[in-house]
Amino acid sequence: MFTGLIETSGVIKKIRNKENYLVFDIAAKFADDEHKIGDSVACDGICLTIVAFDEKIFTVEVSQETILKSIAANYKVGSKLNLERPLLVGSRLGGHFVSGHVDDVGLIVEAKPIGASVELSVTFDKKFERLVVDKGSITINGVSLTVNDVIENKVTVNLIPHTLESTNLQNLKAKDKVNLEFDIIGKYAVKAHGIDNSDRQALAKLSEGGW
Repeated sequence: MFTGLIETSGVIKKIRNKENYLVFDIAAKFADDEHKIGDSVACDGICLTIVAFDEKIFTVEVSQETILKSIAANYKVGSKLNLERPLLVGSRLGGHFVSGHVDDVGLIVEAKPIGASVELSVTFDKKFERLVVDKGSITINGVSLTVNDVIENKVTVNLIPHTLESTNLQNLKAKDKVNLEFDIIGKYAVKAHGIDNSDRQALAKLSEGGW
């Protein structure tokens, strides 16, 4: 479990193919450099497992499922990643609960400067509309952000100067793709409610038919 508060950035130094997997060697400097084989780290919001490491590089394997559900296949040697290690029990939760399991790939519509901040607009698959609410939380490339506004399947967030300076969101522009994770509490609430988008469409058709 993560918080969406980025610890540091990393740079991909090497990309290798391993059967239907990708293997990334990532250079990064954490505050205490405490790593163990099997530890998790969120890379642009993707929860990945450390399979090897030394003083400067840690290695992760990226499964086919992750490649299909995220922007992992778009990375190149030199790509900059937002990094966060898991939440420690007893730590302050400054962001929101982030699982590191990417739900969708979003498309940047606009990155508009507003003073020293940037207003970012992102579209996503319509089936996730019910999971995004005004002033709720959303994770973009692993960064916990507050929803300014949502209209159908387009969400707008504000990136303050600190976020721009500390993450790779500063480099985003129109037509770029990003990893999105929707609020896990919202997902459970929708499931508990028992009606998803397909159910609503079916109910609407029944209503139109006079039922």
